[in-house]
Amino acid sequence: MKLLLIEDNAAMQTTLQRSFERRGITVVSCTDGARALDRWRASVPDVVVLDLTLPGLDGLQVLTLARAEGLRTPVLILTARGTVGDRILGLNTGADDYLPKPFDLDELEARIRALARRGETAAAASASPSFAGLSVDGTSGAVCLDGTPMELAPREAAMLRALLVRPGQAMAKEKLVDAVFPGEDVQTDAIEVVAYRLRKRLASTGVQLVTLRGLGYLLKAGA
Repeated sequence: MKLLLIEDNAAMQTTLQRSFERRGITVVSCTDGARALDRWRASVPDVVVLDLTLPGLDGLQVLTLARAEGLRTPVLILTARGTVGDRILGLNTGADDYLPKPFDLDELEARIRALARRGETAAAASASPSFAGLSVDGTSGAVCLDGTPMELAPREAAMLRALLVRPGQAMAKEKLVDAVFPGEDVQTDAIEVVAYRLRKRLASTGVQLVTLRGLGYLLKAGA
């Protein structure tokens, strides 16, 4: 994962960068709001962590310009401004999450990884993949078999759309939970119920839903 950290406090930036890199996250840093958009365009991050109090342009200005330019990277605002009004303003400007200072590093990492998974899910939803007669209608999102829409429950369709992005490659349960239960607080094992139902739906299609223990699920063309 690549993280763009826009933070003007040198000590905070150094601490976060070292901590995240020890956890396997690549970090690109920027301290100046005026230069933040250039770094954003150049680094193509999976997640942006954005402080609000910055020299040049403040964080909300950076976020407004980024969204107007079409930069859709998930953004977590990290700031000492912790009032409800500030949170609402940040989210309405285009942020995806908000964490006030001081914060717990483990919670920050968990939120960043959740945003990264959500970004992957959104990218998957915008695609129109196909595999072994299955395809996704780019306008309606319906999953079709040989051009005919399948009768699927919404969660079954969401799981199938996510798996169709990379057929033949395993997708972890955690990522599937984000795709199938967006914004819901559910246990990872909840995806197993949806998988059971989807497997029955696919029984006559020639496509198999395969469980790989410890890895997740994948789609495989039948023999």
